[in-house]
Amino acid sequence: MSNRMYISCLDMEGVLTPEIWIAFSEASGIPELRRTTRDEPDYDKLMRWRIGILKEHGLGLNEIQATIAKIDPLPGAKEFLDELRAIGQVVILSDTFEQFASPLMKKLGMPSIFCNTLDVAPDGEITGFRMRCEKSKLTTVKALQSIGFETIAAGDSYNDLDMIRAGRAGFLFRSTDKIKADNPDIPAFEEFGELLAAFRAAMRA
Repeated sequence: MSNRMYISCLDMEGVLTPEIWIAFSEASGIPELRRTTRDEPDYDKLMRWRIGILKEHGLGLNEIQATIAKIDPLPGAKEFLDELRAIGQVVILSDTFEQFASPLMKKLGMPSIFCNTLDVAPDGEITGFRMRCEKSKLTTVKALQSIGFETIAAGDSYNDLDMIRAGRAGFLFRSTDKIKADNPDIPAFEEFGELLAAFRAAMRA
């Protein structure tokens, strides 16, 4: 292990947990809600579109949280996270929302997560959303680097590419064929054991 101080930065959905919106799409029977950041690089546009669909169908936070309560982390995710946390600091950087992530963090052993928040009316209608900061994943990685940390990152979507490229090392995990083909210089893995080995190797480099 080198003398450098590392923080491992992980995306949440698609890496540690199933995609919440895909699960809710299946539970609600609304196929349009399957669209995620793997399909739409513009997160602001994607969220405004989602909120419009929820309003159209009279659905809100309560219905989404009922679906989230039935979601478990991906098989092997907690064990991977436990091992990664045993060798260094880990923070989850996600464009999800506190109201979605909280139950899943309990199932993952309460790791640190930096995410966003929803504006919710008393009746549960989602009226808007507040991003923690602009380009939150890249901004956070740069902030960590500015206080003396080296970052190593892994994610699966378009909105992870900046943080993956900005660090000392970065990896795609269970990404799409298109994202992998468009970014052939980024090592891509499908299994948690491979990803853990890649993090370990990056810390030793």
